[in-house]
Amino acid sequence: MTTALPDDRITGFDVWHCALPVTGRRDHGIGSVEGTIEVVIVRLTAEGGQLGYGEASPWTVFTGTPEASFAALDRYFRPLVLGAKISDHPRIMETARTAVVHCTEAKAALDTALLDLAGQIAGKPVWSFLGEKFRETIPLSCSISSPDFEADKRLLERLEADGIGIVKLKAGFGDHAFDMSRLDYIRRRHPGMALRVDYNQGLTREEALRQVPEVAAFAPDFIEQPVRADDYAAMAELRGMTDVPLLADESVFGPEDMRRAVEKKICDGVSVKIMKSGGLGRARKVARIAHAAGLSAYGGDMFETGLAHLAGSHMIAATPEISLGCEFYQATYFLAEDLLPAPFPIRDGHVVVPDGPGLGMAPDMDKVLKYAVRGPGKRAT
Repeated sequence: MTTALPDDRITGFDVWHCALPVTGRRDHGIGSVEGTIEVVIVRLTAEGGQLGYGEASPWTVFTGTPEASFAALDRYFRPLVLGAKISDHPRIMETARTAVVHCTEAKAALDTALLDLAGQIAGKPVWSFLGEKFRETIPLSCSISSPDFEADKRLLERLEADGIGIVKLKAGFGDHAFDMSRLDYIRRRHPGMALRVDYNQGLTREEALRQVPEVAAFAPDFIEQPVRADDYAAMAELRGMTDVPLLADESVFGPEDMRRAVEKKICDGVSVKIMKSGGLGRARKVARIAHAAGLSAYGGDMFETGLAHLAGSHMIAATPEISLGCEFYQATYFLAEDLLPAPFPIRDGHVVVPDGPGLGMAPDMDKVLKYAVRGPGKRAT
């Protein structure tokens, strides 16, 4: 049974744009990240003083910019929220969806903050507002994506020692020989780890037709998004070339894209992300549409802090259609320092779904202010 949303009114709305240092470089097919990641944190205050938090985690080459997320929240969503009741959540989210085009990360942050605030007031976890809790833990996958494979070899050792049983190789940012040598190394040196491959749109159609069958010979769990998001024809063609499942990521943001992907038969599964979908509820719809069509789903992430990971964990806990685990590794294995006051909950290679009120943990505001470049008391430089 779904927990009812409280009728308390929202009286406060604060937004911070933060830049957090990372431990190294990550290369993906369509771009690289090093130095810092940028996120936007929103905090809602209820009339009783309770606080709810959400995070927008954009990537400029994928979903959008932090500046756009900040503006969507600070300028356009603020008047939709202040003075409204938390129980107005469905109306607020539907109005936000059409008030600002795109900015799905900002909508995810707003959705998260509203549900976190509801949970703080009701003393219930976020998953309880979505429905039943179907799992206590979620298998964790970590991406291997450094241009320095020696660094990733050390990461692989750490992951194995930590009990992580799934790795996903980011391919297509170097040459094909580099991808093949890394696949061979992982299969030989870490045979107990499940292996997945993700191109993040890194190949042309012609490159994909040559390279994907060779990668498929390593029998990964799946091969993800080899070509550009809008090249549905190439995705459909590649799908029929091997027995390895082909997954869509950038090709599918929300439910509308998922319906089109099913119609065009471009994939065997989908990466479900609250940042792409525009919130927890719409992400669940993506998974359900996929499942109804006989397709698989897993919980992907962007470049996130533990706060966004928590939101994704609650969403997956209430969504049985997401059966391939999650990728909520950034806070533990990529950030130099997370925004949460305690480690993001991982045990024995699995994310542990929180049962505390709201998200189960609030960000450390001293850390938020430490890394803020814009927000209350801050000005963009």
